[in-house]
Amino acid sequence: LAENHLSGAGLDVYDAEPLAHPGLLSMQNVVLAPHLGSATVEVRTRMAILVSENVIAFLKGEAPPNQVKFRGK
Repeated sequence: LAENHLSGAGLDVYDAEPLAHPGLLSMQNVVLAPHLGSATVEVRTRMAILVSENVIAFLKGEAPPNQVKFRGK
């Protein structure tokens, strides 16, 4: 962005949330949003349903259908 390899960027997720990299703040070719990409009634409703389905499955002794599997150290 600084070298104009890209004409612009719209960002709503940052490396160190909730703070955007300071160098991005002054760029004229960058639009920053406060992580609102999923902030719709439809998406948030579906997220609540997914959580509920996972909790219900767990309480029944079943594997949660949407569990996150970590590959770690």
